[in-house]
Amino acid sequence: MHLNTTAAVITGGASGLGEATARHFAAHGAQVTILDRDAERGRAVAAEIGGHFAETNVADEASVQAAIDHAVAQMGRITCAVNCAGIGTAEKTIHKGGAHSLDHYRRIIDINLTGSFNVARLAAVEMAKNEPEADGARGVIINTASVAAFDGQKGQVGYASSKGGIVGMTLPMARDLARDGIRVMTIAPGTFMTPMLASLPDEVQKQLAADVPCPPRLGDPSEYARLAGFIVEMGYLNGEVIRIDGALRMR
Repeated sequence: MHLNTTAAVITGGASGLGEATARHFAAHGAQVTILDRDAERGRAVAAEIGGHFAETNVADEASVQAAIDHAVAQMGRITCAVNCAGIGTAEKTIHKGGAHSLDHYRRIIDINLTGSFNVARLAAVEMAKNEPEADGARGVIINTASVAAFDGQKGQVGYASSKGGIVGMTLPMARDLARDGIRVMTIAPGTFMTPMLASLPDEVQKQLAADVPCPPRLGDPSEYARLAGFIVEMGYLNGEVIRIDGALRMR
């Protein structure tokens, strides 16, 4: 597979890691359809990169199916799905207000984990319809976990659960889709300069950067995007999780 012949759907493509990926893919000749709840920003980014947009709730089956149908209508096919949509709010298991909100926990799981699976499974149906390349390749799914899947910090029980689930579904999904020529990979980013981190005070950002062994800085979304592009083109990568974190191990 090559980026310049890729037709990609990218969730969370209106900002952060998803936006960087959409821009990187489009700059290298890929067709891109952005899936996001932020219709104003999503349409603006899509217009800037010459792509398409579908307002999407990743946790809703009908919403994602409509977005997938729209993407196929606009691009002719789907060969890549990149799942970047997610939330990362914090809450401890018990705190001054009592127990962790079950609704809060369910919402994190619903968007981060169920949403990723929802998009992956429906995109895979379309990828399986593609004519195979010489090596049998028909598509690639790239999910986004986090280093929190392996060493989540206090207050991250919901977030770490959701990202751990994404790690856990990588290999079995790759095995499920192997006969259809569809690869499945997961990227586990460390602390990246996303809108969520950008909202934190400067001192907090500096401390987060200082905790990264080498290089001692926050990750740039363009680095995630370049890794996603590499995964698309490196056809022997399958069923694996790649950490991109500057050797960060959270404690």
